[in-house]
Amino acid sequence: MAHISSIKQFTSQKHIAVAGISRTPHKFGNAAFKELKKKGYTLYPISHHLEEFEGVKCYRDVSALPDDVSALLISTKPDQTRMLLDEARRKGIRNIWLQQGSADKETIREVKDAGDNVITGECILMFAEPAHFMHRTHAFFKKLVGNYPA
Repeated sequence: MAHISSIKQFTSQKHIAVAGISRTPHKFGNAAFKELKKKGYTLYPISHHLEEFEGVKCYRDVSALPDDVSALLISTKPDQTRMLLDEARRKGIRNIWLQQGSADKETIREVKDAGDNVITGECILMFAEPAHFMHRTHAFFKKLVGNYPA
């Protein structure tokens, strides 16, 4: 389970890259990008297939990101995640959010062992303020059953 201090460290970053932007409209990466943009974050979409998303220039990979990007939200298939993590390390990005389903247990263990600030097993939309009613409700029930990060 992620620690609330790690989550706050990630959500305090203002320049976040989002990997998992897709031409398919209902993918989580797209929804997360739109919500985080509304919350005032400066976002950098990563996509091999799109030139721009929601009016924002897309980057083909992590290495092409501007130097002020300090965090990476990953919402990709696990086979793509390992490459993104390697690129993030080379770029110096140490705040990583692995959205549920984006990494296998071995990859999660490796990235945590590297000393990065890594959040797993949580939905970023529950913690990026202000959270919508649905996400606040989800947080309430997680607290109720003792499954909320401490």
